[in-house]
Amino acid sequence: MVIMLVCVGALLALLVGFNAFKAQMMKKFMASNAAPPATVSAVTVSYQVWQPQLMAVGSLRAVRGVDVTTEIAGLVREVRFKSGDAAKAGQLLVQLNADSDIAQLHASQAAAELARTVYMRDKAQYEIQAIAKAQLDADASDLKSKDALVAQQAAIVAKKAIRAPFAGQLGITTVNPGQYLNPGDAIVTLQAINPVYVDFYLPQQQIGQLAVGLAVMVESSSFSGRVFTGKITSINPKVDTATRNVQVEASIDNREGRLLPGMYANVKIDVGSSRQHLTLPQTAITYNPYGATVFIVKPGSKPNAQGKVLPEAQQVFVTPGATRGDQVAIERGLTAGMKVVTSGQLKLKNGTPLVINNQVQPANSPNPTPQEQ
Repeated sequence: MVIMLVCVGALLALLVGFNAFKAQMMKKFMASNAAPPATVSAVTVSYQVWQPQLMAVGSLRAVRGVDVTTEIAGLVREVRFKSGDAAKAGQLLVQLNADSDIAQLHASQAAAELARTVYMRDKAQYEIQAIAKAQLDADASDLKSKDALVAQQAAIVAKKAIRAPFAGQLGITTVNPGQYLNPGDAIVTLQAINPVYVDFYLPQQQIGQLAVGLAVMVESSSFSGRVFTGKITSINPKVDTATRNVQVEASIDNREGRLLPGMYANVKIDVGSSRQHLTLPQTAITYNPYGATVFIVKPGSKPNAQGKVLPEAQQVFVTPGATRGDQVAIERGLTAGMKVVTSGQLKLKNGTPLVINNQVQPANSPNPTPQEQ
């Protein structure tokens, strides 16, 4: 009996030990087959102050701009300016050869003077009733005709002197003395560039936020980091039926003459008051048919094979709002202080252990600029 009891006890102890060994081996096996940790970058969600803005790409235009030309044909006698000069209103730019026209003007003036003398003499004769009234009327008509010819010839002579129609900056000319010009031939461009206009278009949904006098900020790729200021001067009273956009005109201070007509510029208009938004880099959000999601970093609960407790990923739905540069506002789904995965989330699922490495962070600038390689 004693031997039998000892054998039964040994067998039971062997079974218990075997089960314990089996459980330990299964635990080690499961630990070795656990998902490996994923290396990601993360950022802490915080509030940022945003100034609502309307943005567009506009085109610069001179307040006054024209390609100076000639109204009548002629041979260039003098060029009275140099390329790039500043011109005053009425300044003589090009003088065409007008010798024959001036001679014709003198002949017309002589004829008009003779007609005036004849009229005055016949008027005296008519007063003493030496001639008929019809003769005096014919003399008066002839005098008016001669004066009209003088005015016409004087206008032709004046057109041979090509002048600046307004003050502005002259461009580059290729006209030289001795060159023959036909009507409509371009001589030089004249641009009044202080101030300068910027024309841009905005969707009809934003018309209610526009008003004449609103401040405008203009940036050009030609002057990185430089902001030119101005204000809205006009809003087109008609919306383009093809694009449903409205044209807006703004006047920009350009006393330094840096902005030139024809350039494109980025236009920003501050509207409304500043607001606070929870923001994230746009790369942190994953869009799918069910909505927009992010992975937040939560404390881990289980140690890994090395005995370390790593943080884990948890997927949550969010409601994104307005965007600004590389950032997006989060309307619902997150609270300030949460840590959110910003890159590497495509390999994550709920419960994936995480290793945070923020040596390289995705772009998160409110005002990004293109980088040349």
